[in-house]
Amino acid sequence: MYAFVMTIAGIGIPVMAALNGGLGVRLQSPPLAAVILFLIALLVAVAYWLTSEGLSSSFYHSGIPWYFYVGGFFVALYVLSITWVAPRFGVSSAVSFALLGQLIAISAIDHFGLMGTEQYSLNMQRLMGLVLMALGIFMVLNKTPEL
Repeated sequence: MYAFVMTIAGIGIPVMAALNGGLGVRLQSPPLAAVILFLIALLVAVAYWLTSEGLSSSFYHSGIPWYFYVGGFFVALYVLSITWVAPRFGVSSAVSFALLGQLIAISAIDHFGLMGTEQYSLNMQRLMGLVLMALGIFMVLNKTPEL
């Protein structure tokens, strides 16, 4: 079930990049397109939160490290960059290099057990998988015609 949900979410990433990049071009303002995306996302998230859990008593809990609250910075970084880059670099290239960045980050997070995650060492098998995934990204981006 989790794999299916994340596969569907993954399908949405390049679709969102193409739609928001196109909106930014048509509005002649990538930041405004990002703001519109965030407003819609906020409405969807609030509606889901209220229908699934209702109002909670507090947004902040003192026992939670501060850095757990800054994930939105990375969402904003991604949305702003993909909205600006995708129309100029291509959706496939922009999303593929974002995927490469994700692969590098997950390898570091797992290897060091960062941010409270379970630690999984970067062994030779995992390193080869990372190299093969990176190679696959470059092969997918190769748009030269076959001979």
